[in-house]
Amino acid sequence: MNIRPAEPGDLAEIIRLSLRAWEPVFAAWEKILGPRIFPIAVFPDWRRGQAEVVEKICADPTVATWIAAVEGSVAGFIAYKLDESTQIGEVLLLAVDPDYQNAGIGTELNLHALRMLKEGGMKLAYVGTGGDEGHAPARRA
Repeated sequence: MNIRPAEPGDLAEIIRLSLRAWEPVFAAWEKILGPRIFPIAVFPDWRRGQAEVVEKICADPTVATWIAAVEGSVAGFIAYKLDESTQIGEVLLLAVDPDYQNAGIGTELNLHALRMLKEGGMKLAYVGTGGDEGHAPARRA
C-alpha cells in the first residue's frame, strides 16, 4: 500500500469506491427511516448526492485529500482540513473500497492524517461517524 496525495485523475475512482463503501450506511438509514420516508424526504438519490459531496470536498483547495493505492488501484481515501485559527484538524471523509476493507487501510489513512495534523500544529483532531451498523467499519478505524 502506498499513501499519496490525491490527483485530479483519481477523482472518478474515489467517487466509485466511496459509493460502494457507503452503500451499507445508506441501507442502514433506509432500514431506520423506512422505504417511504427514506427516498422522498431525506435521500431522494443518495448516490448522486454523495458523489457531489465527495467531488466538492476533494476539489476544495483548503482540504487535503490522500489516497491509499494498492497495486495501482485507489483502495481508500481520506480528506481532512486544518483550521489554524482554532488549531483543530477535522477528518471530513474517509472511505475504503469494500474489496479492501478490514486490511488496515482505514487505520493507516487515519494515522497518516493524524501525523499531518500534528505537523500542521493542530491541538485537536475531530472525527465524526454514525452509530448505525453501516458505520461500524468507520468506528473500528
